[in-house]
Amino acid sequence: MDPVIVVGAGPVGLALSLALAGAGVPTVVLDEGPGKDDPRPARSVVLHADTAAMAHRLGCTTLRDEGAHFAAWRTSRRGRDSRRITFEDHPAPLHLPQHALTRGLRDAAGAQPLVRLVTDCRLDALEQDERGVTAHTRGGETTWWRGSHLVGCDGARSTVRKLLGIRFPGRTSVERHAVAALRTELPWPGEALLHRGAHHEVTARPLPDGVWRLDWLLPSRGELVTPDALVTLIRDTLAAWCGGTTPPYDLIDTGVHTLHHRLARRWRDGRAYLAGDAAHLLGALGTQGVEEGLRDAENLAWKLALDWHQGASEALLDSYEAERRTAVAARLRAADQAMPGLRGGSGLRTYLPGAARSAEDRLTDGHLGRGQLGAEPSYAPPVAVREVPTATEPGGPVADVPVTAPDGTTVPLRDLLGRGRLLVLLVAPGTGVWDRRHWLGAGLMPRLAAAVSALPTRADLLVADSYPGAPAHTVLLVRPDGHLAATFAGVRPAELYEAADAVRGGAPGPARAPSVTPAVTTPTSVID
Repeated sequence: MDPVIVVGAGPVGLALSLALAGAGVPTVVLDEGPGKDDPRPARSVVLHADTAAMAHRLGCTTLRDEGAHFAAWRTSRRGRDSRRITFEDHPAPLHLPQHALTRGLRDAAGAQPLVRLVTDCRLDALEQDERGVTAHTRGGETTWWRGSHLVGCDGARSTVRKLLGIRFPGRTSVERHAVAALRTELPWPGEALLHRGAHHEVTARPLPDGVWRLDWLLPSRGELVTPDALVTLIRDTLAAWCGGTTPPYDLIDTGVHTLHHRLARRWRDGRAYLAGDAAHLLGALGTQGVEEGLRDAENLAWKLALDWHQGASEALLDSYEAERRTAVAARLRAADQAMPGLRGGSGLRTYLPGAARSAEDRLTDGHLGRGQLGAEPSYAPPVAVREVPTATEPGGPVADVPVTAPDGTTVPLRDLLGRGRLLVLLVAPGTGVWDRRHWLGAGLMPRLAAAVSALPTRADLLVADSYPGAPAHTVLLVRPDGHLAATFAGVRPAELYEAADAVRGGAPGPARAPSVTPAVTTPTSVID
């Protein structure tokens, strides 16, 4: 089998290649650049629980050393704190420079034998047939490449999207921000801040070693921000936060960030797909475009892996666009609906306490990954099997509970995602204190193990002492990307098989079956 061709070596393309490698699928990553990024601390990304867990699972080692978890989130209005949120019950958002995330993923990809990174090559043509995609590049590698699939992760000006003739409508310059990364001491070490005044809004987010990223909301069609104007913004803002005196600071990086809202009409064209900024642009009101791109990669990877290994139905391959485009469209729609109230000028309602709190709540949702502007998405399951109510609705992201595998290891559930396999989880109180040799052959386990081995696609059997809202002997069927597919009261082999078959979109048609028995090898994709 030919490898999957990934066009673009930013965070999304690298994450997709690593996710595919984790499922035993080789990839070729075509990078138009030289294979390294200039450090830009003023260009950073916030990862929430699901995407931070994904990056960690993929082997990104820069999260710990170059990222900072928010100690708390503060909101203030006209110099007075109005709210402070801590993260005792939920993981704190992780903030790190985007170049650090990219470098960590690139290092992981460089150590992965199933990922081949090719730099200084620019895509200029692609062709498709029933069995795969042929792509042509110029530059360091001027040649033709053959792949089973091709995914365009090549950014807002995507060459893949243009070659496929896919429209990219939307809104231009939805928001503009002046951005600065600086080292200084602020009165709230490690705590992120959203400050809203009568005529301005500024966000401060911590990075390691006393560095902060500050964002000032600018008029959408205002004048250019000169260096002197930016220095004035910095000095006035720091003085307002530090009792009227500007503290010493070291200015590291600056920029002006213009945000657009766009959504590609189609995300799939035969065996070619779009992901990340090639498929969507968002980022206003605190939402995170890179994070949505990582969710694209996780959703698409297991579906392509199933097609590569076993063949997949058209329904499953179409579900990538149906699920992810719907989720991003909902995010954009929520931002567009909130925008008039949050950015509508200086009318009387902006001075009313209730209106101010509502605006702060919505902005906080976007920044903290909550609500319509930020929460991890749910996907409508093809068959909503919910014999047992739990705290997670079918289609929603599963709770990251400790689970035990048949080999006796106990890890967080999210650590076992991304292998291209279904997960079947039995809630069995007391499992954690039993000897493995006893519970493997006791109670429901033998029947459940037999049912799992008979499923139409690969699955791993796990047990947990508990799951939120689930009684003992509940069986949960979890997709490879961590979304709940179904719940059952005990072992129900026929129903479990039917639900697993629905998750894979039914059996593949003859045209989608692999032409050869797939073997995991180092990719050799250049056509001689």
